[in-house]
Amino acid sequence: MNGFLNQLPIGLSIGAVLLLAALGLTFTFGQMGVINMAHGEFIMVGAYTAYMLQSWAGKEAVIAALPVAFVVAGLFGVILERTLIRRFYGRPLDTLLLTWGVSLILQQLVRDLIDNRGVQVVAPDWLIGGADLGGIRIPYNRVYIFVLAAVCLVGIWFYMSKTPAGRRMRAVMQNRELAACSAVRTDRVDQITFFIGSGLAGVAGVALTLVGTVSPTLGTKYIVDAFLVVVVGGLGQLRGALIAAFALGLLNSYVEFWTDASLAKVIVFVAIVAFLQGRPQGMFVLRSRALT
Repeated sequence: MNGFLNQLPIGLSIGAVLLLAALGLTFTFGQMGVINMAHGEFIMVGAYTAYMLQSWAGKEAVIAALPVAFVVAGLFGVILERTLIRRFYGRPLDTLLLTWGVSLILQQLVRDLIDNRGVQVVAPDWLIGGADLGGIRIPYNRVYIFVLAAVCLVGIWFYMSKTPAGRRMRAVMQNRELAACSAVRTDRVDQITFFIGSGLAGVAGVALTLVGTVSPTLGTKYIVDAFLVVVVGGLGQLRGALIAAFALGLLNSYVEFWTDASLAKVIVFVAIVAFLQGRPQGMFVLRSRALT
């Protein structure tokens, strides 16, 4: 029973990581229709940003790496959007092939310039260990990841709902032509959207350094699950992404506890396919007055 209960904080932390990774895709894929396969490499960029900052400034730099990784990964996203993706809006399959090629290039650049085998980021002393609550072991690093995901979610909700820039972003995502006719600079909104989405991937990368090794293929381990979170939750739906991320994290944790990692992946995918058979548009659907 204790082993079963100990899977709860593990499942919640997995869900938190999936949520961090999926929040960026909620913008770029769920609301802009761009299948960005390089999103996983932005996660990797954030993780290596934390590693390099720690090598220069010590263990506590992992916390300071959060805003730095957000900016660095966000700039990568803006460069990708301005140079390539802007020519492929409305062509999701083309963006898939394009960004998949970009992801391979970024992986190889990291192998050639930084590291080829993987490195380890050391957690600060106050994130090492855990608390025991009634026989349940709660690691401090996983609590930190959970809190970080909650802060990012609240920040994104506030930005989208309460600020003029967030309302302009929603307007462009829902009806680009009408927003342009209303004097909204859609190209600038696209840049901000990719900056935020890619920056959130960088934050997810910093979080992942606390639970595993950093390698050039780090992002590929999470990109598929992140897309599944967006699809299951409903395209462009923050509350759907929240529920789907933690549901998948807990399901994966408990199924793996009873079986093994490979079989757990199969069972989770089967469960997702079964769910989408009944709800092909995901948990939540964006309401529209369009007559189609």
